Amino acid sequence: MPKTSARLLSLLSLLQARRDWPGALLAERLDVSPRTVRRDVDRLRELGYPVVAMKGPDGGYRLDAGTELPPLLFDDEQAVALAVALQIATTTGAGIEEAAARALNTVRQVLPARLRHRVDTLRVTAVDRPAIRPEPQVDSDVLMAIGAAVHGREVLRFDYSPVSGPVRATIGTSEGCEGTPATPPGSAAPSGAAAPPAPPRGTPPQTPRHSDPPPPRRVEPHHLVTWGRRWYLVAWDLDRDDWRTFRADRITPRTPTGPRFPPRELPGGSVAAFITARFRGIGATQGPDGVGGWPCRGEVILSLPAAEVLRHTREGIVEELGPDRCRVVLGSWSWPGLAAAIGRFDADIEVIGPPELASAFAHLATRYAAVGQPRAAPNP
Repeated sequence: MPKTSARLLSLLSLLQARRDWPGALLAERLDVSPRTVRRDVDRLRELGYPVVAMKGPDGGYRLDAGTELPPLLFDDEQAVALAVALQIATTTGAGIEEAAARALNTVRQVLPARLRHRVDTLRVTAVDRPAIRPEPQVDSDVLMAIGAAVHGREVLRFDYSPVSGPVRATIGTSEGCEGTPATPPGSAAPSGAAAPPAPPRGTPPQTPRHSDPPPPRRVEPHHLVTWGRRWYLVAWDLDRDDWRTFRADRITPRTPTGPRFPPRELPGGSVAAFITARFRGIGATQGPDGVGGWPCRGEVILSLPAAEVLRHTREGIVEELGPDRCRVVLGSWSWPGLAAAIGRFDADIEVIGPPELASAFAHLATRYAAVGQPRAAPNP
């Protein structure tokens, strides 16, 4: 049997890990008797930890919240996880870099010497990908207000600011309007979204007319998610009667919040599936072939082992047809993009379909052949 002090730390760590613990399960995890668990719970109460006993056939315990809760205790794995999380907080886009650094310093000071040494040896340098322009930061108060509305299932009202600066066509962002990512070059615009015609060259920029500010949006907030270092709110828009995604850095919450609402079932089965499909520019459904809702999907046979193709394919289907042949089903934003993605495997290709993919290969072949021709020397 472990010593009492070590056993108390283990018991406290278990109580912090989940809300309710049956007494028999705690005894099993600690490898002690239920009577010993009851004694250890009494010792924790004497130290100031509010452990509440639950009545019932099995009984159990819960670590209750309180304003006088003593300092939390971390085991080795929790200390390392906390140090890593606080050090990479600079890449979250939540505007909490300074607070995270202060929190890490505070946690370090109260850790035992052994754990402090482990944390000090783990220095993580968080480096963001270079961007054309700085990514917008989200006020932590905005995130807290959105999170509170999601947790309370209360209708959220907010002002939604327009996009500032030029709009980039970037996969995985919703620069244009909420719920619709920008369309990459070479692909069709999402259904239902008509692109405005480009003005003739030399046309001076038009000065926008003064208009009344738009009314606040009214939504049923369901999830607060991060995607590509940006924060998004997934919500049911009450005025548009449809699901929408909103960039959190453009949200200014209004108070008070509205009435409570019963939760709706999110399309796609999960928030991850919904967000992934939405940022691909189509609905939140998954195709029967497993490559999801890419606008362009094709099937080819590559003269490569399936295992070699799988190492470089994050999405799609790879089926082994022999030692050096495999069937590949992939998706992309455009047919030329799909043909280029398949061509990177540097192997013989047999197109199964559709015809648009074969035409894209012919188009790229003509373009590449023209690039490969030697250029004539300029006349002196």
